[in-house]
Amino acid sequence: MSKADRLIEMMITINAKKHFTVGELAEEFSVSKRTVLRDLQSLERAGFPLYSEVGAAGGYHVLKERVLPPITFSENEAKAIFFAYQSMQFYRNVPFEQEGISVLKKFLNCLPPDMQNSITQIQNKVVFWVPDRHCSSPLLRDLLDIVTNGWGVTVRYSSEHSESVRTIVPIGLYAMNGLWYCPTYCMKAMAVREFRVDRIEEIIEIIKKPVMKAPMTVHEYLDRKETGNDYHVRIWLSALGVKRCEADFLLARGLEIFNDGTGMIDMEIAGSSLALVADFLLPLGTDAEVLAPEELKDEMGRKAEALYHHYCMQEG
Repeated sequence: MSKADRLIEMMITINAKKHFTVGELAEEFSVSKRTVLRDLQSLERAGFPLYSEVGAAGGYHVLKERVLPPITFSENEAKAIFFAYQSMQFYRNVPFEQEGISVLKKFLNCLPPDMQNSITQIQNKVVFWVPDRHCSSPLLRDLLDIVTNGWGVTVRYSSEHSESVRTIVPIGLYAMNGLWYCPTYCMKAMAVREFRVDRIEEIIEIIKKPVMKAPMTVHEYLDRKETGNDYHVRIWLSALGVKRCEADFLLARGLEIFNDGTGMIDMEIAGSSLALVADFLLPLGTDAEVLAPEELKDEMGRKAEALYHHYCMQEG
């Protein structure tokens, strides 16, 4: 094995260890301790973050901010990295925002000019646009640490109607339409509840030994989100109604489109989704006709009546 190959292999090995000795590396790479010491000095000169401790329990440690070994990328793999980062460009807050900017600058500067130009064209012509919500999530990075470590947390949360203190076990984090959400198991409600990250005003206490584990993964939560079997929904749609419902993340799941462009939504939904469905269908007017259930018809009737009284029954 050449020295260059050995140094790369050594970087990979060291990154996987929290602590190691010169003797351990010498045995693993079948070289002398003197050779290992020279290799470690080469890595330190290249900026690899090592520090040594003397004594019986001494050895080498890798600092918290470890340096990854060199990795080779194909042209399309390099483009894929920038393409993925581009998808988060319009979010007001993202974890590791400054680190992301730094790594992209380093990466771009290492590429040949023709690849740099190709990536610049992608950045200028392809946009993953999300609406600017004008609300920030300063605790997003802290919540990411809590989620990844499986900790619980007590937070002060400001909802649309009130402010409360909740002890929660976060399930995960996800971003949608410019906002970050944190599904959790709420100890107060004793049920799964979803929190908007920008509405978490304060982290009061981090509980590193929560009383329970998250009941599901964030992927399982998203699979179940807004779905259930509380109501069997059947809705006829005009061609225009079909086009509108195709863009809705919930109703599109149960949409069947006919040859003439009209369609039918036939699906089960959770009770918590009933008001959301009514809110979506109301602006469609006669382009959507609810056939079932009666509860959804009643909900839309109440909303329509409230609008009528608000706009048509005002004095003067």
